[in-house]
Amino acid sequence: MKKRPTIRDVADQAGLSVSTVSLVINNQGYVSDETREKVLRVVNDLSYHPTHSARGLASKTSGNIGFILSEDHFSQAEPFYTRIFLGTEFEARVRNYYILLTTVPRQFNRHRDVPRFLLERNVDGVIIAGMVSPKFIDYIENLGIPAVLVDYELKRKRASSVLIDNRAGAHAAVGHLLELGHKRIAFVGGDLKHPSIAERFQAYKETLEENDIPVDISIISADENDTRVEDGVRAMEKLLSRGWKASAVFAANDAMAIGCIQCAKHSGLRIPDDVAVVGFDDIDISSHIEPPLTTVRVFKEEMGKLAVIRVVDIIDSKTRTVVTTHVPIELVVRQSTLAAMPTEPKTPGDVSVAIIPN
Repeated sequence: MKKRPTIRDVADQAGLSVSTVSLVINNQGYVSDETREKVLRVVNDLSYHPTHSARGLASKTSGNIGFILSEDHFSQAEPFYTRIFLGTEFEARVRNYYILLTTVPRQFNRHRDVPRFLLERNVDGVIIAGMVSPKFIDYIENLGIPAVLVDYELKRKRASSVLIDNRAGAHAAVGHLLELGHKRIAFVGGDLKHPSIAERFQAYKETLEENDIPVDISIISADENDTRVEDGVRAMEKLLSRGWKASAVFAANDAMAIGCIQCAKHSGLRIPDDVAVVGFDDIDISSHIEPPLTTVRVFKEEMGKLAVIRVVDIIDSKTRTVVTTHVPIELVVRQSTLAAMPTEPKTPGDVSVAIIPN
């Protein structure tokens, strides 16, 4: 196999130093037009493709961005964050960065849980997806590494965030059920300490109150430890054990909504005739369950793309201005609510609605 040319080969053939060649490759510093043309000619002759380490000689950067999420998200093969990761990967390629993926425990210990690429300072910035320990964010801040949060925001805004428009999404979901004539709408959620879940719950209550419907705590189950399918099953079991008093359920995410559907069907309830169900996120399986799930679509790849754009802007500008970006949502109507749907449904607010029969 032919040996791959190195930056040293380019420098030797051009009769220049490695640092000068690196300046040309990175388009940095002052290099005469004659020298630049010579380097580029040799690069073309040798079919040289610079590695990230070569690029970093002049810029003192690694060419890497870390993507970090908590172990519980990753261990569940969480499809929501997988899609966000794919979005970062696609955008990073365009910007000539590598994405390095790792996880940290929910309870962070700086003496044993620091990702290796942080210990070795082998990333130029990091993207943190979902909720992690504030101690971990403190650790990154102390390192001085640019960080962008996705689907998470600190109460004291110390880092830029890319967020879902949770309030608009919850308003659209509950508003859709109200348009169908439902007055008794249950809420199923997990960890209300997570800002996204808390915002969806708050918007659920506000939407009911705006329509003169009192909030009934007997049809609210929001004390699960997580938001997995099994958590949705448990939450629905609690509601049924109290005596079923609702005609519809708004779940904090699709996994819990699917759990609600499984539990309701096991209990002999028909979806949507006896119970209409709406989720949030539009993960891939939501369109394949029976019946397909009405949900709030989150543009997850777009969130990943925007996170990369923001962290690269911070790296390039070397400024830490905190910017919060909200990604729009879309209500996707499927069969889990479709049976009772009026002929001409109204659009809740300015949220787009996609009606998908099958």
